[in-house]
Amino acid sequence: MGSTISNLIAEIFLQHYKEANIKQLLDMKSIALYVRYVDDILVIYDTTKINLLTINTYINKTHNNIKLNPTYEEHNSITFLDLTVTCRHTRLEVDICRKPTTTNTTINFLSNHPIEQEMSAFRFHITRIYSLPLNTDKKRREWERIQSIAKNNNFPQHLTLKLNRQTLHKVNNNKKLARMTKQIWTAFTFHSPKIRKITNLLKNMNIGIVFKTTTTLHHLIKPTAPTRLQEHEKSEIYKITGKTCHKAYVGQTSRNLKSRFREHIRYIKNNDPRSAYALHILNCSHEYGNTDEAMTLLKQMNTPTLLLPYEQMYIPSFHHNNELILEQHL
Repeated sequence: MGSTISNLIAEIFLQHYKEANIKQLLDMKSIALYVRYVDDILVIYDTTKINLLTINTYINKTHNNIKLNPTYEEHNSITFLDLTVTCRHTRLEVDICRKPTTTNTTINFLSNHPIEQEMSAFRFHITRIYSLPLNTDKKRREWERIQSIAKNNNFPQHLTLKLNRQTLHKVNNNKKLARMTKQIWTAFTFHSPKIRKITNLLKNMNIGIVFKTTTTLHHLIKPTAPTRLQEHEKSEIYKITGKTCHKAYVGQTSRNLKSRFREHIRYIKNNDPRSAYALHILNCSHEYGNTDEAMTLLKQMNTPTLLLPYEQMYIPSFHHNNELILEQHL
């Protein structure tokens, strides 16, 4: 776990380490290039001024807790992140590197995800083709790999071809890219394609759309909170079951359910037959119990105008099953 600022402190230290120990090698031209991404470092050095043993010895002596674990070039090539860097006489060439464990699996086209998320991996791969200084042959090989990945994940070919054209157009249009960085973005939860009816309204308003889903591992394993006590804090369709006869009264309220139950009890205590439930208890001299024992939430709704229709739907169903108090039949 650790501290939340551990990453920041580590980054500050590594920048300080470069300034204090590596900069002098760069100034002396012993090292031609020093680039770092997190803890992966690529060093290109001049063999006429320095050698591997000298670099290793120097780095390992600069700090007691830092030990260099170098990977050396093979056949004039070395892997750095997702690139293969190759030395060709007086120039360097790069190619896209894939580890042997790469599965070429993306979000399947047939899965219930927004098309933007399904295409995101291909958008990255295609953009990388045009962002890197690859020669024509390497671009062709990478494009064939992308088409193979798309086929393995049930993507129609026309979608990747269309994305390729769009990406090439964006890469060649710097002004359009600059405008896109200033765009306003908003997020929508993707439940079904019907959300497009809303997002399509924003297409011509310079508002970018991103989608988030509810089918994530976080949502699937999130524990369900207990609802027994929470039910009585809601305002919807409810039933009150008699403690003696086990018959039910069905009601609806736009207020807190606990408050509504206390109101029924107040009618009973004041001998006020204002509600059918209070009339039933008074006529039959039955026990009524407390909120947790007697009251059950039947349906929660956010639209108050639907309370009455739903109440009228529940009452006949309870009557049909002979579970409704006689006073409510009237």
